[in-house]
Amino acid sequence: MRRLRITTGAMVCAAMAVAASGPARAGEDAAPARLAPAADHHQHLFSPAAAAWMSSSIALAPVDADELVAQLDAAGVKRAAVLSAAYAYGLPARTIDHEYARVRAENDWVAAQAARHPERLVALCSFNPLKDYALLELGRCATSPGFGRGIKLDFAASDVQLDQPGHVERLRQVFRAANARGMAIVMDMRASRALGRPYGAAQARVLLEQVLPYAPDVPVQVSHLGGNGPGFGDTAAREALAVLAEAAARRDPRMRQVWFDVATVAQADLPADAARRLVRRLRQLGLDRVLYGSDPRGDTGSPDGWEAFLRLPLDDAETARVARNVVPYLR
Repeated sequence: MRRLRITTGAMVCAAMAVAASGPARAGEDAAPARLAPAADHHQHLFSPAAAAWMSSSIALAPVDADELVAQLDAAGVKRAAVLSAAYAYGLPARTIDHEYARVRAENDWVAAQAARHPERLVALCSFNPLKDYALLELGRCATSPGFGRGIKLDFAASDVQLDQPGHVERLRQVFRAANARGMAIVMDMRASRALGRPYGAAQARVLLEQVLPYAPDVPVQVSHLGGNGPGFGDTAAREALAVLAEAAARRDPRMRQVWFDVATVAQADLPADAARRLVRRLRQLGLDRVLYGSDPRGDTGSPDGWEAFLRLPLDDAETARVARNVVPYLR
């Protein structure tokens, strides 16, 4: 499958038209600048080794920093969070020799790639939080100049279950360690659909009440609005999001540092009723904590993620607010 891009055909055509027309003549109004997000909070780089390993479940091609920066340039986006996919070597359903060595190698590759464009890219390391090496890798990343700003967790890929007390305790340890080191936490919190794991309001309450209090001082970014996309049709994810949105609306102090990215949620074919439901939830969360992200990979990403977001029935001020939001670890 071809790599999906964050730019759009409309943007490219517009840029060509402007270039061909030359500067505006005296007395002519210049075309208004197109609104673009200041940052993409959900991007990935894949080494050749990681792309090959992950292609057993989703078609991926290697992506390096130069390719990503070219896409950001085309879309008018200044900065991006680059989320390592090293966690994929810790998939519970698969085994691989020298697993932790491969996790380290992928994290280091992503950090080295991001370092080629330090003004544009911020790399976050990743690992399966349930693995014995999780806290070791977190500590290693914390001392690395390429990774000191944050970690990325994927609950579904790591088979994290918020109704398992042992899993909750391990998450507390990881959150506490990240908080102590000043590292942001980006998490795909949806439980595995492939394995039929329970997910919904009850699991979101466990996160709110038993996990978030262990990272009160660092940004916690909930990816895909608590689902994993595409679209906004996952009933369980909507139930989980409702718990967090209600907590945000009542100014629960545990939500003070919690942000939400919209990666893969706003789709071009999102039905009108789903779009209205999504906007109501975004307003309940508060637009000041909503982040743009694209996650343009495989079947779940969209080459027109921002264009799709612009179709949501938000007013201009709300859209502009999301466009300029940048989470602290990316500033």
